[in-house]
Amino acid sequence: MSSSEQPEHRGTAESHESTRDAQASPPAAPRPPGATGELSDELREHLRARRRPGDRWVETPKGRFWGLYGAAGLLLHDPDRGVLLQHRVEWSAHGGTWGIPGGAIDEGETPLTGAVRECHEEAGVPRLDGEDIRIVHTHVVDMEGWSYTTVVAQTLTRMEAYVADIESLELRWVPLDEVTDYSLHPGFAAAWPQLRTVLEQEA
Repeated sequence: MSSSEQPEHRGTAESHESTRDAQASPPAAPRPPGATGELSDELREHLRARRRPGDRWVETPKGRFWGLYGAAGLLLHDPDRGVLLQHRVEWSAHGGTWGIPGGAIDEGETPLTGAVRECHEEAGVPRLDGEDIRIVHTHVVDMEGWSYTTVVAQTLTRMEAYVADIESLELRWVPLDEVTDYSLHPGFAAAWPQLRTVLEQEA
């Protein structure tokens, strides 16, 4: 989300924030807007076990954001099929909406490397070395102490994405003119007009 940049008070940012945290928080902690359903103890422990060093909330003058070192997502575009969208699980922040695979950046990781890694972990594509994509644009939202980077890439081969972890309900290639037909993650929705313009210029 998933998808662009959004703050936790949220209009924008948990940004595809990896949903891994909301669930790892103590039961009494406030749940992110849009999250529905309850976490089982087993799922909560699973999320805690897979937590990475960058999986933390950050407080900034503009809100609370997911990712100690920032966050990033990968917008993959296949000229024949459209962009790869991720349907976020209901227990995630803004659960049930559609965005792009992404999440918190690791310490020492670049936004590009983080975006590729997160997409690979969640969708099985692209290759971790990035040899099967061409980067065409990066879109950065700066929230004064935290940032979210959307990396836009063209596919160089036909990719077969699949749900590779528990953060997705579904993955789907969506034509550019149909993206707004979906219920989008607020951050991705805000960024989409500019991102679409970039993709259309590359066509």
